[in-house]
Amino acid sequence: MDTNLPLEAPSEFTIKVQDINDNAPEFTQGPYRATVPEMSQVGMSVTKVTATDADDPVYGNSAKLVYSILEGQPYFSIDPNTAVIKIALHGMDREMREEYLVVIQAKDMGGHMGGLSGTATVTVTLSDVNDNPPKFSKSIYEFVVPEDLGLENSGGRVKANDRDFGENALSTYSIIDGDGKDVFEITTDPHTQEGILQLKKPLDFESKKSYTLKVEATNIIMDLRFSSGGPFRDTATVKITVEDSDEPPVFSSAGYLLQVHEDATVNTVLGQVFAYDPDSTASSIRYLIDRHTDLERQFNINTDNGKIMLAKPLDREMDMWHNITVTATEVRNHSQISRTTVTIKVLDINDNAPQFAKDKEVFLCENGKPGQVIETVSAIDKDDPINGHVFIYRLASNNPNFTIKNNIDNSISILTKHNTFQRQKQEMYLLPIIINDNGNPPMSSTNTLTIQVCSCSKDGAIQSCNVEAFMLPIRLSMGALIAILLCVILFLVIVVLYVTLRSHKNETLIVKDEDDVRENIIRYDDEGGGEEDTEAFDIATLQNPDGIISYLPRKDIKPDLQFIPRQGQESGSNGVDIDAFISTRLHEADNDPTAPPYDSIQVYGYEGRASIVGSLSSLETASADSEQNYDYLREWGPHFRILGKLYLMSDNEKDT
Repeated sequence: MDTNLPLEAPSEFTIKVQDINDNAPEFTQGPYRATVPEMSQVGMSVTKVTATDADDPVYGNSAKLVYSILEGQPYFSIDPNTAVIKIALHGMDREMREEYLVVIQAKDMGGHMGGLSGTATVTVTLSDVNDNPPKFSKSIYEFVVPEDLGLENSGGRVKANDRDFGENALSTYSIIDGDGKDVFEITTDPHTQEGILQLKKPLDFESKKSYTLKVEATNIIMDLRFSSGGPFRDTATVKITVEDSDEPPVFSSAGYLLQVHEDATVNTVLGQVFAYDPDSTASSIRYLIDRHTDLERQFNINTDNGKIMLAKPLDREMDMWHNITVTATEVRNHSQISRTTVTIKVLDINDNAPQFAKDKEVFLCENGKPGQVIETVSAIDKDDPINGHVFIYRLASNNPNFTIKNNIDNSISILTKHNTFQRQKQEMYLLPIIINDNGNPPMSSTNTLTIQVCSCSKDGAIQSCNVEAFMLPIRLSMGALIAILLCVILFLVIVVLYVTLRSHKNETLIVKDEDDVRENIIRYDDEGGGEEDTEAFDIATLQNPDGIISYLPRKDIKPDLQFIPRQGQESGSNGVDIDAFISTRLHEADNDPTAPPYDSIQVYGYEGRASIVGSLSSLETASADSEQNYDYLREWGPHFRILGKLYLMSDNEKDT
């Protein structure tokens, strides 16, 4: 019988899949790049690579990897288990070879036969170290330098090459020996790394024609690891030949100082300048004065020997110093010119007499006391003696009113002899004083002092010094009085002119009653209403001259009459009638002469008088057309000739 029941109890089975070596190793991070300094020691680590295998690492050797180098020997080696790449060769030089390509293999099955493998590339770059000294391309350099080469100008260039790179290749230059150490210097060009020879002092072919220098180039950055290989520097010899150049003349002095007395006569020799040609040809020299520095031609110079002479008389008091420029030119080459400055000092002689230091008036009080000092006077002298000025004062004659007293400071005091000075009797005194100096020969002059008598207060304050102005204080001078008087006169003249013009204007604007002038000018007291004012003229001139002139109120001004007050608009039964209200207010405004604005639109009804020729219209005649006679049109003149022809032609056509 079929019961669908199992004949045996169920059982469980575990199936384990056994791994086989079916996956090759892979480098997931490749390709690799690494950098290592050149000249590194053997065994120095470069980089590490890593490969993976998807096989089961716990079953057999399917995932056991072994590393090896396929390409890159004998420079590098690799640890078969850790995959660390190392330096394998000593003295790897970047200057010989900078980059290496290393191929690494990873093989499973422990590297045995039948294992699978994968590869990766590693690019190794050698970085630079300062392992090479600078080296001159030549051991001897030769240059030819002109003797007129300017200071700090290049006289030649040297170059020391360095096989290193970047900072390790930078060098500095110096002169370590030679007979031109004090004449030349050497600097480094930062762009080309060349040594530039420059002058420290000017060259002179006539004194020295050649120089020899020993130049050294040294690295700026030093690496002590390689110092045992020798000094990182190099030397070269530089020979410099000086080339002769045509040089300008040379003055014996950078500047000259000459002295001359101001009374020296014309053609007096003041001094001499000297210049020579430094070249071996020794050309002759020609001297000239630059006239831009001697515009008044005060001096001359001998063109052959350089002697400077006086051309015009001198005056120390006008100009004590003169600075002129002298040029020296080679006769055989006029382009070679040198210049020097000649300073000429004019020495003083006693040729000026002393004078009062200030020209001023002296005031004396009427109530002064005898022996009173009224003024202190000093003198000046344009001369400049070596020992200073000493002035001697004395009165030109015995004066009964004044005397002088010598002070110790080259000045004198003026004293009064009495107290009887009166302005009414004499208001001004002249006191001549003689002044002598101590020059050789001495000079003297007579100077007059003006003394004015004034009215003073009890305490000595000056009040007035004029006889005509006893009542005026001293502070109000004559100039101030004149100015005040002129102002008063000017004011009166302006008032008279204004009154005259005003009266003349009123007379010209009056319109006589008997003159019937239609086109008259109306004068108003106001300024009018501007461009919109249409009422600022007489409207009556436009009215009918034949009719009766009726009164028309002015609307450009408010009339004097009072308008009847407006009556309120009665409202209808249904309230306010807006249309009627507006119409009423508009009518009131149009007819109210007191309501602003006062201008309005004028309506002129006058059409003019009748024509002197009568009417041309045929409607006004009762006669028939045939009775019309147009011969009178011919009498009107040439302007109506064509019109007459037209009417005559019209009559003829009707007759036909």
